[in-house]
Amino acid sequence: MISDYITKVKANISIYATQKTSSVLDGTYTSVYMGRSMNFEDLREYVPGDSIRDIDWKASSRSRNLLVKRYVAEKKHNILLLMDSGIKMTGDTPAGSNKKEVALYTMGTISYLAYKNGDNIGAIYNKDGLIKYHQFKTGLLNVEQILASYSSDGFTGRAACDITKTVDYIINNFRRKMIIFIITDMKGMSMISDPQLKRLICRHDVLFVNIGDADVTGGRSFDVDSGRYIPTFVSGSKRLMKIEREYKRKMREDNNRKLVRYGIINADIDNEKDIVQKIIELLEKHRHANIR
Repeated sequence: MISDYITKVKANISIYATQKTSSVLDGTYTSVYMGRSMNFEDLREYVPGDSIRDIDWKASSRSRNLLVKRYVAEKKHNILLLMDSGIKMTGDTPAGSNKKEVALYTMGTISYLAYKNGDNIGAIYNKDGLIKYHQFKTGLLNVEQILASYSSDGFTGRAACDITKTVDYIINNFRRKMIIFIITDMKGMSMISDPQLKRLICRHDVLFVNIGDADVTGGRSFDVDSGRYIPTFVSGSKRLMKIEREYKRKMREDNNRKLVRYGIINADIDNEKDIVQKIIELLEKHRHANIR
C-alpha cells in the first residue's frame, strides 16, 4: 500500500525531528526555499547560514534561542523528481536494501517535505522508451499517485530506459524554472553527459541522489539483467573483486569531478534509515552553496 510509504516517511521525519533542537522542516527545507517578501509569516530558530538581517533581536531577547523572521514565499517552487527506471534499479544496495525501495522512500521524503512547504511536485521517468510524466500539483494525494505509479511499474527494459533520454526530454520541453532531484545510481550519473548537465543548470537547480550498488563479487550475487545467480567461481574471484573495486572507484571519481565542475550537490544513500538525514544534509549543502 502506498499509504504505508507515506506513513513511514512521516514517522521517519518525526523521529528525526525529535532528535534535533529545531524543527526538521523549519531548519532545512523551508529555510532553503522560502522566498522573501515585505511581510514575514512567523519566527523560527536561527540556522547557520541565515542572514543576520533577518534576526528578530527583540523576540530573541525574550527567548533562550536566537530567532529569525520566516518570510512568506513570493511563489511556489516547482520540484521535479527525475527517477531512474532502468532494470538495474531492481538490484540491491551495499547495505542489502532493494534499490527501488530506497528510491521510493527517497522520493517520498523529498515529496513530503515539498508538500509541507506548499510547493508544486512533479515526477518524470523513462518507462520502456516512453516518457512518463506526472504534472506539477500540490497536495498529499499527488504524492501518493506519483509513488504508486513508480512502485507499480515493473522495470524490465534495458537500453529503452536510458536515463539520458529523460534528461533530453526535460531540456527540450520544460521552460519553467525547477528544482530537479535526479535519483539514480553511479552508472546513471556517469551516463548523463557534460553538455546535458550544462544545459540543465543554465535554467534549473539540480541535485543528485546516488543509490548505491551492491558488489557483484564477494558473495552470492544475482544478475538482474540475465535473471540468474552469478556462478560462485565468478563472484568469489579475488582478481575480479579487485577489478570491480577499481572500476567503481574510477567511476565515482569521474562522477564527482563532473558534479564539482558544474557546482552540483549530491548525496549517497544505501539504506532507508539514513534517507531523512541524507536529504536534510543535501538541502543544507545546497543552501550554503547558494549563499556563498
